[in-house]
Amino acid sequence: MRALWLEDRTLSLREIELPEPPPGEVLVRVLAAGICNTDIELTRGYYPFHGVPGHEFVGELNGKRVVGEINAVCHTCEACVGGRPTHCENRTVLGIKGRNGAFAEYLTLPAENLHVIPDTIETEEAVFIEPLAAALEIQEQIAIASSDRVLVVVHGKLGRLIARTLALTGCELTVATRGSVVPEKHFDVVVECSGDPAGFETARRAVRPRGTIVMKSTYAGTLTLNASSLVVDEITLIGSRCGPFDKAIDLLAARKINVRDLIDAIYPLSDAIAAFEHAQRRGALKILLRSERA
Repeated sequence: MRALWLEDRTLSLREIELPEPPPGEVLVRVLAAGICNTDIELTRGYYPFHGVPGHEFVGELNGKRVVGEINAVCHTCEACVGGRPTHCENRTVLGIKGRNGAFAEYLTLPAENLHVIPDTIETEEAVFIEPLAAALEIQEQIAIASSDRVLVVVHGKLGRLIARTLALTGCELTVATRGSVVPEKHFDVVVECSGDPAGFETARRAVRPRGTIVMKSTYAGTLTLNASSLVVDEITLIGSRCGPFDKAIDLLAARKINVRDLIDAIYPLSDAIAAFEHAQRRGALKILLRSERA
């Protein structure tokens, strides 16, 4: 099968063997997949992964369209038994850690990871279920009240999704893009999802004492911060990544979140390298790869 391969920070199109699903897993035909900032950061050395990247996807299994949670877990380690399966000590992560991903004609995942999507959600929209779930995770971790002053530091598509989910809470929402000037020590909650160290600096200046910064970015390099200022202002710092697929599916199915305007372009898998180049342009939104057999 055709696949996009990442090795030594270099992407190439290859023909690789069709994966053979081990017990408990299934073979899924990929219909479409989205390029995420994490995929781009992998090409810059964010994590020492080699293989097929890609973790935002819609596939087909037994005639039904499915999406998949990206962490494949063991169910027996301390984290799994303790109810923290996304931090499984033995996990593999689709297209990120120890498991080939979605920028290919087929992938394998545990059957328990898959969710059937309703016909009311179009395939291109369904690609957003994984990042939308990640956006919703913020509200799983902290309560957002309508009285809260919330800032989202955004340079791309995930930040826009996050802003749209937070807007549903009725909070006092501000979105800061590149070059925005925001008041200092003003916001109760700041979500940093720019993927840029300068974005973190904006977040740090904007949060009030005893406020909360939610970190949604992955950084290929080292993030420098003034730890003393976090202590003095008693700032709560929360890391946030994977989230609830069921709630993301329900929001899309109910048309409470619009994602179609976040699609910048759709490329065939055979043009995946050009698609990655497009995804790295300043201001680019979501770039999709579409199976030529879809």
